[in-house]
Amino acid sequence: MNKTSLAALLSMVTIGLSAVPFAAQAQTVKIDGSSTVFPITEAVAEEFQIQKRGKVHVTVGIAGTGGGFKKFCAGATDISDASRPILAAEMQLCKDAGIKYIELPVAYDALTVAVNPKATWVDQITVAELKKMWEPAAQGSIKTWNQVNAKWPKQPLNLFGPGTDSGTFDYFTEAVNGKAKSSRGDFTASEDDNVLVQGVTQDQNALAYFGFAYYAANAGKMKALKVVNSAGQAVGPSDVAVLDGSYNPLSRPLFIYVNVDSLKKPEVKEFVDFYLSNAQSLVKEVKYVPLAPAAYQMAKEHVKNGKLGTVFGGVSKVGLKVEDLLKMEAKQ
Repeated sequence: MNKTSLAALLSMVTIGLSAVPFAAQAQTVKIDGSSTVFPITEAVAEEFQIQKRGKVHVTVGIAGTGGGFKKFCAGATDISDASRPILAAEMQLCKDAGIKYIELPVAYDALTVAVNPKATWVDQITVAELKKMWEPAAQGSIKTWNQVNAKWPKQPLNLFGPGTDSGTFDYFTEAVNGKAKSSRGDFTASEDDNVLVQGVTQDQNALAYFGFAYYAANAGKMKALKVVNSAGQAVGPSDVAVLDGSYNPLSRPLFIYVNVDSLKKPEVKEFVDFYLSNAQSLVKEVKYVPLAPAAYQMAKEHVKNGKLGTVFGGVSKVGLKVEDLLKMEAKQ
């Protein structure tokens, strides 16, 4: 090969390499956030990529709701998965960075408290008992099951829960302990719900909490506890109990937040439309509770009209019923 042809070849390679990142970036939808919402978004992403025949690449991370908002408000992602509404500090973070967003509810979750099937002594639990296990005062103090309920055995109480960047951690601690992020720290924590599932399936003395989809995918290996609600009824997690409001206080809405500037990119706009058009079937497929068709149509209108911000005012709301959420979304 002569010097001229070699130089030409190197020039072509250089041009090709410099073009690849630009092309990849132009056809990539970047998503991160809640591990609870992950199964929904992953299912949508898989179907969308099949439809686009490889022309669009969708990345979905599980940094946790809080971790996802940090990236989102820094402009690093197009969409943020969230298992709770955006908080005041995160709203300010986005405002400071000039990030405007649209809040879109996509499903409901029955946050599930699960134990090993060999834990035959427990089938239901009260919020007071959960608080006794998980409140900050329990750290280093509540170490066995019988310390929570005298009828339970003197066996080690091994707790597994989401990490502090998780929206599930925020919601659960607020619902159970009365304040978000208020929790004992001596438990096995992970942003990856599969780690928590593994903890329960391998340890008969374990108790964990996570999104219903992770329980449903492993139902034969663990037991979901009934939670005594505000009316004194012991109710297990299910779509019926979520829709009729009886699974409280652990029912909660799930969201995606979309960067308005990202919607200027055709692939992001197409993905969001695809998400809302297919959410009802895919949400059900991954074992969460879908919203009514009218709710997804309303979400499409919010995107079309550029309805900015959040209806929650930077504060999470515990025990919100599906119909109440939709009324809130419709008013703004």
